[in-house]
Amino acid sequence: MALIDETHDPRRRSFVPSADGHSDFPIQNLPLGVFSLGAGEKRVGVAIGDEILDLRAAVGSGLFEGEALEAAKAADTPSLNAFLALGIQPRRALRRRLSAILSSGSAEESVARACLRPAADCQLHLPVRIGDYTDFYVGIHHATHVGKLFRPDNPLLPNYKHVPVGYHGRASSILPSGRAIHRPNGQTKAPNDEGPTFGPSRRLDYELELGIFVGPGNALGAPINIASAREHIGGYCLLNDWSARDIQAWEYQPLGPFLAKNFASTISPWIILPEALEPFRTAQAPRPEGDPRPLPYLFDDDDQRDGALAIEFQVLLSTQRFAAAELPPQRLALSHARHMYWTPAQMLAHHTSGGCNLNPGDLLGSGTISGPDLESAGSLLEATEGGQRPIRLASGEERHFLEDGDEIILRAYAHRAGFVSIGFGECRAKILPAPKDLLS
Repeated sequence: MALIDETHDPRRRSFVPSADGHSDFPIQNLPLGVFSLGAGEKRVGVAIGDEILDLRAAVGSGLFEGEALEAAKAADTPSLNAFLALGIQPRRALRRRLSAILSSGSAEESVARACLRPAADCQLHLPVRIGDYTDFYVGIHHATHVGKLFRPDNPLLPNYKHVPVGYHGRASSILPSGRAIHRPNGQTKAPNDEGPTFGPSRRLDYELELGIFVGPGNALGAPINIASAREHIGGYCLLNDWSARDIQAWEYQPLGPFLAKNFASTISPWIILPEALEPFRTAQAPRPEGDPRPLPYLFDDDDQRDGALAIEFQVLLSTQRFAAAELPPQRLALSHARHMYWTPAQMLAHHTSGGCNLNPGDLLGSGTISGPDLESAGSLLEATEGGQRPIRLASGEERHFLEDGDEIILRAYAHRAGFVSIGFGECRAKILPAPKDLLS
């Protein structure tokens, strides 16, 4: 059941002026991330409005005690892996203490103010050391749309509604929001060509995904039961799993994605704690009549009752011409987490069901989250129907796939009547030209 407490009170305000009404980081959110000031050392901070609370400075100022102090000390490193390993109770204690410290009328206001840093002056980094990354495929509309492009009569393969399909991605190329990426080179083969050629991808795409950080994890050979899987989720972020569709089309048989997806993935830099999302838990969307019931190891009544999340997603595009004309980014898609066919708990339980061990800070991706129509498509592959239907932009340009200089921005907001909405911060990256070293 959802754990609602005083930290979710919509009447609670912060003494940080920018926090009240902030689109992403009101006092009801309080996500954790890793930042640095200039060339200074990396340290953990808490987002509050347009400020960042320096957690090390707050610990040194004596603002924590007991379980909250234990959690804050675990977070006093250049990454949040040790903090995620602690699990629910220390994490919840720290969040409640942070909420009290940063609230209007706090007795510690003057001390806490000295620990605040302007977010605009800070550089944000990856919040954890990501040891492993697994990408799932739980957006059923995405799977159906893409399947129709290649198998019009049989878009979903027989296993899709029985098992949360996934593959192991590349953790080393996961980047924080704001880092530009290079268009990848690779082998591609046009349908009528005799053989493949090597060069820059011409069908570069984004994928709108929800990222899930593993909390305590499990030992090798000790699967996580679906009923307790939620206890092993340490937080959430936004994920753009960049994809080179032309490279993917040539390489993916018989073993699936490889170079088409390992060149870069971008995540938002703040870990949205599960406790902040408690008010936005909702029932998993009912399966259509005739769909199979999940096998027992993937089914839990509580998870079906409130294991899904009420999160709205946006995809925006800015081009070089947009920037020159000072145009705001154009929204390409509006989607929702209710389109996930499997819950985060089901993904985690399935991942460990064969005995695989997950470690604190490992990242799971949801796969592309698309809605039923083109306006809610989480990728250009769907929105342009495989490149056949260009998107017309406010700048007068068209896009079949992404061009050099384009910048993709992902945003997400959790909404529920009676509660203050919270956001994830931006997940953005600009596309640079492909390296030329291998082309001569």
